This record gives sequence, structure tokens and C-alpha cells, in this order.
Amino acid sequence: MLNLFVRHGAETYADALETLQAYYAAHLPNVARTLVVIDNARPEGSVETLPGGAALLGASNALWEFSAWDAGLDALHGSLMQYDYVHFVTSAYRQLYTAYIDRIDTQVLSALRGRDVVIGHIDAYPQPVGFLGRTSQAWLRSCFLFMPPATLRRLGPITSLRDPARWFSGNPDAPFRDDAPLSADFRAHIVNWLTGEGTGQGTAWHSRFALDAGTLAHFEAKALAILNEHALSMRLYGQGTALVDATWIAAALQRKKPLSQDHIGNWRAQLAERQPYL
Repeated sequence: MLNLFVRHGAETYADALETLQAYYAAHLPNVARTLVVIDNARPEGSVETLPGGAALLGASNALWEFSAWDAGLDALHGSLMQYDYVHFVTSAYRQLYTAYIDRIDTQVLSALRGRDVVIGHIDAYPQPVGFLGRTSQAWLRSCFLFMPPATLRRLGPITSLRDPARWFSGNPDAPFRDDAPLSADFRAHIVNWLTGEGTGQGTAWHSRFALDAGTLAHFEAKALAILNEHALSMRLYGQGTALVDATWIAAALQRKKPLSQDHIGNWRAQLAERQPYL
């Protein structure tokens, strides 16, 4: 397995790499791993070796974790197919709801090995939203997900939305362009998630801030990351890849439920079946 761990300096979430290594030891003890740390606070293109032998790559923070992951994938392009999974993880992976993380273990990865799937935690809005001319409601949380290299090769770059000018107005009172291809409710969800009480589902973001002229650039960067996260799941759906919720798959394996591609089910079925296990 190839592990692409993204951070912005070692001070924020200072124990994240240590806790990630503890997760691997406890839940994937016999899985051979190649760890690559991608640090957006280090010079872009720099390469070092950390104690223990992991590679440390410097990357641009232009698109936060998404540009970092693409930098790591570019650097390792020639060796991707030797792995069963690429594990995408950020230093903030232990924020908000995290119980699903400990449900991803050797049994889960082995059961889905060789399939066209991505494994993580599925989130959903209360109602569908409009985005890029389509209707969408659910997505995989990008801070901790597992993707087979063959699926990744079909997908192409992790990042699909790169130009902030397509989305943002430059006005903190109405931060999105009038012609940006996202619906009014999606705009409201993003603003309320980053600056308010969340999306009306009882959960608030851990790093909320007031939106004004001084924080507008930060808002735009984080909002573009949210849009790239949602677009990633839409692209995976579009190529026929199954999005697999970790809580659902762990429960299904306990119940010995058949796991043919046809029986994985859509996100609605998975979320309904996972409910007792949350």
C-alpha cells in the first residue's frame, strides 16, 4: 500500500503522523506500506528523507491537499501499479466524526481488493444540490480514503477544479460569482459550514471563522477544496466506481453479506444500513 500523507508543517496536528502509524500497526499490521509525507509548507519540489526512511516531499499549497496529492502522484507515477491501494490522508483526519477509521482493517481491504471501489466515509447533504450542471447529494470525505491504482489511473488527477476566478466574486458579502455553476443551497451549505453552525445536521466545522475582507482568501481556498472534494466523488460515480462507506462494509462483512459489485449498493442503501453502527 502507498500512503500519501499531506500536512502543512509539522506543528499543526503535531501528533497526526504518530497516530496514523499507530492506526496502521493496530488495524493493518501485516500490510506492506510505503509512506510518503507531502508537506505544503516546504519548498515545492524539495525531497528529503525522514527518520525511519519515509520520503518527505515539498509541494505547493495552491489547492491545499489536492495539489499536494497530485504532486505526490506525479512523483510516484511510474511505481503506482505495484500497490493494491493508495491511501490518501490529511493531518486533520482525526477531526469531527472518526469512528469509521477504525473499521477499515485488513479484512475490509482484503474483501475489496482488486475491485473498482473507493473506501472511506460517505457524507450527504439533507437534500440534493446543483453542481456543475448536475444534481448531487453525497460524497466521500477526502481526508481518509483508499483507492486502487487502477481506479486512480482511470480517474486521472485528483484535482479537477483549479481556477478560483470561475467560482468567486471577490466580495465577502456574496462570495460566489452569480454565474458559478453551483446552486443557491450548495452555496449556503459552504458558507454555513465554514463560518456558521453547519448544514443543519447537528455538526459544526472545527475551524469556523468570520467571513470578511481579511479572511476572504482563506474562505476561497477552503471552499475550492470542498468543491474539489465533491467533484472527486462525482467523477468516480461517473466512471462507474463504487463508493464504499467504511461503516457499512465492516457491518456487511460481519453479517457475511455478498459483496459482488452489484451488491455493494448505492450510497443511500449503504447509509440506511450503516445507521445502527454509527
